[in-house]
Amino acid sequence: MAEFLAQVALGESLTPVGQLRFTHAGPRQFSTFAYDAAWIENSRAFAMEPDLSLEGGPFHRSGQSGHMRDALPGAFADAAPDSWGRRLLERAYGNGLNEFQYLTLADDVCRQGAMRFLDSEGAIIRGKATDSVPRLVDLEAITAIARAYEQGEDISAEQMQALAGAGGSGGARPKANVRDGDVLWLAKFTSVHDQQPVERVEVATLRLAEACGIRTPATRLELADTPFPVALIQRFDRRGTSRIPYISARTALGKTGAELGSYTEIVDFMRASSSDPMADFRELYRRLIFTILVSNKDDHLKNHGFLYVGAGQWRLSPVFDVNPAPDRNPHLETAILEGGPHDRSIDLALEACAFFEIPEPEARQAIRAMAQRISDGWREAFREVGVWGAQARHYEPAFASDQMQAALTI
Repeated sequence: MAEFLAQVALGESLTPVGQLRFTHAGPRQFSTFAYDAAWIENSRAFAMEPDLSLEGGPFHRSGQSGHMRDALPGAFADAAPDSWGRRLLERAYGNGLNEFQYLTLADDVCRQGAMRFLDSEGAIIRGKATDSVPRLVDLEAITAIARAYEQGEDISAEQMQALAGAGGSGGARPKANVRDGDVLWLAKFTSVHDQQPVERVEVATLRLAEACGIRTPATRLELADTPFPVALIQRFDRRGTSRIPYISARTALGKTGAELGSYTEIVDFMRASSSDPMADFRELYRRLIFTILVSNKDDHLKNHGFLYVGAGQWRLSPVFDVNPAPDRNPHLETAILEGGPHDRSIDLALEACAFFEIPEPEARQAIRAMAQRISDGWREAFREVGVWGAQARHYEPAFASDQMQAALTI
């Protein structure tokens, strides 16, 4: 049995928040988190997530087979790397890492949100690489390292640690954090396994989302004239060098294991926790309609998120991970209505507008306008990032669907 202990702090100021105790005993992993008394009494204190109320605790979590990430509270699991980052850490540190190690060995500079982890001496728990975030000017070199890693080629320990430290969170695709001055960007690389121009299409789709009035992070395409372009997406959990607390919708809704959720449950959370719920309702509704109209395959609860804005309140983060899928079954990862079907349906979305507190005439108008903008603009958006001809035709079913026709005539 192995025991791990970390002091939990927030932001650049390393404001003490609480203590995380983690146990790894054979196949079992579990944790206990408790707030510090000083944090509870702090006038600026807030709960790290709804299930970790300031009045409660200590809070116990345990991982289950197939869902070991639940060994950490959701806000902590949100800060840990996902598939790609985990694979890099295993290559750098060996297999058999537990959830605490995935969380704390990931680069402190790049970790999602504002959580920091300190040892018993008050020092930041770090991996082997202490200054591993590459600069934007090194992007071509980092791209080459990522490709070599994906292809199983030998790379040096130094290269491995740099890539592992900057590996980023979320998803299984190759990525790294890069600096441009004081600004942190997530670089999403073309994979050696790609059959389609995934990174070019993601940039084009985010630009379409922005044109539809959806809040998007700054996004651009680098190395666009090479066969291996990189999508650069500015980190929205940073403001200059300051860190902004972040939770996923999965954490906001208290989901565990394989539990799915619904857009109306997200609305309920925003009604209770947003500093401007009506604006967030309309923003989320636009994203739902956009997801349907571009056949987005990635609208699961980890791909909706919230940023802390003070006074115990959270706002919907900018949109991210929007990927058209012309060949996937027409269903949503997140249902429109709680307990309802996961159908990708414009008619169902229109029927649900009242749950978002949007009058039906306004919803109809918004749906038609968005459908027209996407239908008229997606090919040009693709051309601007270098996707045309057969590659564009491959994606056409994602945009010229029966749901697009329904939206244009609604």
